[in-house]
Amino acid sequence: MSEAARSESADAAVQAAVAGELRLLDPEVRRSPELVGALLHPDFHEFGASGRHWDRAATIDMLATETETETETETEPGAAPVSTSRMRGVQLSADVVHLTFDTQDNGLHVHRSSLWRRSDDGWLLYFHQGTPFTV
Repeated sequence: MSEAARSESADAAVQAAVAGELRLLDPEVRRSPELVGALLHPDFHEFGASGRHWDRAATIDMLATETETETETETEPGAAPVSTSRMRGVQLSADVVHLTFDTQDNGLHVHRSSLWRRSDDGWLLYFHQGTPFTV
């Protein structure tokens, strides 16, 4: 494979992982266990910004519950969606992409790191970690 073909392949892999990550931040996706489940690897786990360890099932349940609670109790009209910055990705191997980025949500800033694995179902989130930081 030529260098140009490898670079194009790596760019496509990173773009697929970024697209998946951004979908997971979309409130419409987050409130749907089916849509979230379609983006998470069967062996997914996360070390959350809270310090808690989450597996796939707990993450799907938490996102659906969190979104329902926020929708029912939201008191601030026009509350800002989660914003991302400094999104970068690198293909570590043919089937693994590492993304790093920051999020800001209602004043909470978090450095994030995700590993995406290629599977028969496409690129799936395998591991995620969030670390809070102050500005």
